Amino acid sequence: MAELQQDIWTRWLLNRRFGGDPERLTHVLDYLYPVRDKVLSHINLEGGRTLLDVGCGDGLIAFGALEKFETSQVIFSDISDDLLQHVQALARNMNLLHRCEFVRASADDLGVFEDESVDAVTTRSVLIYVYAKQQAFKEFHRVLKPGGQLSLFEPINRFAYPEPEGRFSGYDVTPVASLAEKLKAVYRRIQPPDTDPMTDFDERDLVTCAEKAGFSSINVELQIEVKPPEDSDWLTFLHAAANPKVPSNSSIESGSR
Repeated sequence: MAELQQDIWTRWLLNRRFGGDPERLTHVLDYLYPVRDKVLSHINLEGGRTLLDVGCGDGLIAFGALEKFETSQVIFSDISDDLLQHVQALARNMNLLHRCEFVRASADDLGVFEDESVDAVTTRSVLIYVYAKQQAFKEFHRVLKPGGQLSLFEPINRFAYPEPEGRFSGYDVTPVASLAEKLKAVYRRIQPPDTDPMTDFDERDLVTCAEKAGFSSINVELQIEVKPPEDSDWLTFLHAAANPKVPSNSSIESGSR
């Protein structure tokens, strides 16, 4: 599938998030594998149970579950047909198709699935793209069997926002502060912090949504890490995009001339 023909989710997950740099991709995965393991540590799929991975993306959680729970069945669910085709091809190459199902659905509308039909639900960095978060939790609760488990990971982008003056993506940009402010203004127009789903919630909102949806036992682990940004190639930084819905820094620069 040619990159230009792919949707925004596929282009970002498979290329734009790491600027096409294999070394940066390695750093991304080094961060994400422990996240995957943490999400999977809170569910049990022994005995042929079924997992619904909502917003499966490139299959990080779902394939991890197939490996960890050798008798499990996994439903890959996403809003992107391109990503579903991608993970289906991967599952075929790994001879795992007999344990997989691929379904197009959004987190806040899982109507294609029956009530109490799965044993566990997982998500990773999915609700940051969902406006109707309460509805999504309601759907998670509805499709879970009694005693079923929900395990999710979400970055809290509201934390430490906005960045201090002279900072951009963690970097000290004091010498080019005026240029950095122009970039920040572009991103604020594209994703207004008060209304965009990436920044309109924090961990307390997630707890409230879970309670209102009917989950009676809730455990939240909040991890905060403040450290200098890692050294990286400047061109990679320019060509990478923070999320699927925004351009890269180089695109903004080119478009502003």
